[in-house]
Amino acid sequence: MDKKLLLKDDNKTQQAKEISILTATQLKTILGNLSWKILTLLSKKEMYPLEIAKQLGMHEQKIYYHIRKLAKANAITVVREEKKKGATAKYYRTVSPAFGVEFPLGYQPIQNLCILDITGQLQEFFKEFIHNGTFNGKIIVGSPQPHGPFKTSARDGHYAAHLALFIGQFARLPTEFAVKLDVDVKVEKEEKNNLILVGGPGTNLLMQEINEHLPIKFNMQSSQQGFLLGGLTSKKTQQTYTSDVTGLIAKIINPWDNSKRIIVLAGNKAVGTKACVIALTNLWKKTLEKYQGEDTFATVIIGFDLDGDGKVDSIEVRE
Repeated sequence: MDKKLLLKDDNKTQQAKEISILTATQLKTILGNLSWKILTLLSKKEMYPLEIAKQLGMHEQKIYYHIRKLAKANAITVVREEKKKGATAKYYRTVSPAFGVEFPLGYQPIQNLCILDITGQLQEFFKEFIHNGTFNGKIIVGSPQPHGPFKTSARDGHYAAHLALFIGQFARLPTEFAVKLDVDVKVEKEEKNNLILVGGPGTNLLMQEINEHLPIKFNMQSSQQGFLLGGLTSKKTQQTYTSDVTGLIAKIINPWDNSKRIIVLAGNKAVGTKACVIALTNLWKKTLEKYQGEDTFATVIIGFDLDGDGKVDSIEVRE
């Protein structure tokens, strides 16, 4: 009996179970009313024929007859044997938790086995970053060593691990290493790529370079100490966001290569970057609710600590 996977998505989790594909003869065998009752029982737990007969209130010989038919059709199998009153009791179980009939036509190519996005909104957001089911881009994080005009050490680069686990649900691992430090990025190659930038301009040098191309910008002000960050300012609303738990999720055309795209997850502080990562992974439906596939998209994310443990666990989308 041919076995495959049956996929299920309840909008919260993705689940799979084995399904056995039946022939016409096998299907005819299991569709009888009594055979179906027996299969239902054996799908829940292993049982021997006398036990089934007692539970269904049927004569033992009638149950044995249907058990032999189901075993011959390879719908059930013996999983163990046990001595009972001088005789051997055979315990049966269904060979699969599901049975089905398959016709030869109807297969369609898919990028993955994860049906995360029924509406297609998530696929649209990441479409340039997936090629033939494989991740097509680079994730750029700030160096943990003091660097750049702010001489800062990135404390938000590890949040990219959570993002990568999320992307891994609908994209295969590329052959080339997908994560780079901002200090290792080569302009002539990596900047002309699909990029996901994790971390604000204080810790990620590429964020400093593309800041002027963003519809919601980080305020980078020169001072005697070098540079100061003054929060996020929106062109659309003229509002400034300065709290540490505030961040930006954006998608823009790569200014170095118009055929590529850049996704930004960046906070005023590391906790703001974490809020953005949570927003795009755990709460992506809420975050991308207004995304319509446009070339330039940006939204402000505010992080919250709902359970009071001192860690951001929820978000609010401001614009």
